[in-house]
This record gives sequence, structure tokens and C-alpha cells, in this order.
Amino acid sequence: MTTEEHPELKVFGDDDPIDVVEIGSKALEMGSVTEVKALGVLAMIDDGELDWKVLAVAVDDPLAKEYKDIDDIPDAIKDGVREWFRWYKTPDDKPLNGFGFDEKYLDAAEAEKVIEETHESWKKLKAGDTEAGKLWLN
Repeated sequence: MTTEEHPELKVFGDDDPIDVVEIGSKALEMGSVTEVKALGVLAMIDDGELDWKVLAVAVDDPLAKEYKDIDDIPDAIKDGVREWFRWYKTPDDKPLNGFGFDEKYLDAAEAEKVIEETHESWKKLKAGDTEAGKLWLN
């Protein structure tokens, strides 16, 4: 959330839901809800705000047996995902995105912590324990 500064990166959150990039061997149907296994997380800095990107694989994908943590994923995949996120807003004349932690992915255990922290923030927001500000809540 924008009201919480990351203690190490010294940037605030972007008030968006957490993003998950599923890297399995098959295309997922748009809008589908898929159970995934978190493998790692990337701390993208977009316009000065922290925007976590979780790398995951669908639990029913054959690669789920092979991929257990971030180091199991080939560098070409990790690098490709990071570079896509670095450049994807430039066609709209926006600057390149940066990354915390020396552009490295954090491992599955850290990804789980990020997911849990994000979930706790959402629960506080839904319960009215956090000011919604300009966020729309149904």
C-alpha cells in the first residue's frame, strides 16, 4: 500500500493487487483462476512505487515437479520476464522500470512472505482497519 514504506527499498507500494507471472508449459485461458506454486518474486520499481512480480507455475503443470524454487528456473526465462517488465511501458513514452535487490529475484520463501504481507494488507483494507483513500472497494 502507498502508506507502507518498504524498510529496505525505501519506496512505497503501488496500491495495486499483487502480480503473478505463470511460467508453465501451456497457455492459460484468459480470466481463468489457476492454483499456482510461487517460485520467487521480483521487486519492480515503477514510477517510484514498489510493484511486486511473483514468478509461479501452475500446480498441475508438468514443470511444477521440476521447478521448486527460483534457482530451478532457467536464467533465460527469469531474464526475459525481468526485461519485459523493464521495457513494457516505453511505447507509451514512459521511462524504463527499475528493480530492487540488484535486479535479482528473491526465492520462494521470500515470495511467500510478500504474498502473506499483501494478503494481510488486503484483509485490513476490507475490514476497514486501513483507510481506503482513492481505492475502490465493493
